[in-house]
Amino acid sequence: MRTRTLVFTVIVLAAAAAGMRYREQLAPLLHTATARLTGQPGPTVPADAAKAAKGSGQSGGGVAVVTALSENVSFPIRRRTIGIVETPASVVVKSRIDSQILEQHITDGQMVNAGDPLFTLDDKEVRAAIARDEATLARDQALAERARAALARTKELLARSAAAQSALDQAVADAKSADANVAADQATLANDKIKLSYTRITAPMAGRIGAVRVVPGNLVSASDPTGTGLVTITQVKPIRAAFTLPERELPRIRTAMLRKPLPTVRVLLPGTETVLATGRIDFLDSSVDTASGTIVAKSNFANEDLRLWPGMYVDVQVDLDQRPDTVTVPSPAVQIGQNGSYVYVVKSDKTVEARQVTVLGAEGDRTAIETGLKPGEHVVVDGQLRIGPGTRVTESTRGSAAGSQNEAAVHRDDHS
Repeated sequence: MRTRTLVFTVIVLAAAAAGMRYREQLAPLLHTATARLTGQPGPTVPADAAKAAKGSGQSGGGVAVVTALSENVSFPIRRRTIGIVETPASVVVKSRIDSQILEQHITDGQMVNAGDPLFTLDDKEVRAAIARDEATLARDQALAERARAALARTKELLARSAAAQSALDQAVADAKSADANVAADQATLANDKIKLSYTRITAPMAGRIGAVRVVPGNLVSASDPTGTGLVTITQVKPIRAAFTLPERELPRIRTAMLRKPLPTVRVLLPGTETVLATGRIDFLDSSVDTASGTIVAKSNFANEDLRLWPGMYVDVQVDLDQRPDTVTVPSPAVQIGQNGSYVYVVKSDKTVEARQVTVLGAEGDRTAIETGLKPGEHVVVDGQLRIGPGTRVTESTRGSAAGSQNEAAVHRDDHS
């Protein structure tokens, strides 16, 4: 029994000694983890924890972290928002006469050009009306010729005093009436010829055919009580996207639109960086929406590959300005705490400092820093969970990340 008690006592003492041995070395790690859970951006480390961190670095070479240089680059100022793709024009094709469909020349979803045939209607009734008009015109032309001849004879008789003035007046009236009948017949004939052209329905513009709502044999009416028409043609090349920008950006937007070329607009697949089309702002609304505090802008795109479709929602990226000499760091270097953003900066003595910074914006894997950081400083991009202020570190670098990122852009949350 005494032997068991002795063994148990030895184990407890050994555990206590081990705890004391590693307590100080674990203190910085516990401190950093606690700071992340509470949102505290690098508060002051207790003196014993800082001493342990430095001691750990001296005895073991420091905590291994990955660092990168802060760099000065030229950053475009971008705004990202949500837009919707719109068609510039959409036409509901209807019949302009009452008739019956004889032929259908299109299929659902077909692309057409302006003037392409869509439907052929029964034209027999219209052609019969044209024949009747031509016969009536010929008759009235003959009557008009006779009336003109009678007028001429009456004038001769009146000149020889062989006819009364009233006879001349009647002859003049008859001639004018006959000419009016001829003019009316010509108008009726022209109208029926126009109706004949309506029996061949063609595309009024280039675009994509929607669902065809009729088939050969259907009766169609000019009145179209349903209002649905025969088919709808939607323009998809070119196409446009409508989006809103915050009112506070209006001065920058107007300045950008005064420059040439106009601001670049990229349409992206929602939630991704996949660019579907690139264009330029070519419309800015004349007033700000007072309810939302935004202004509507639009951009046209060639859309030759038909990647944009009317009604689809997209992400829109707008380049508004170019900011030269902007300090940037890899985005993983920026940490978020209760007091805002901060980065771990490796000092010359190989210890780290939690530096409060003001973030201008981020795009891709680069973040622009407005204040708090200078070019050429070493920032920790990996290993932040293992360090705290004052921790001695051993650096390994990924190299400069700015080279191909000079075209990265500053993005501010429009709702911030």
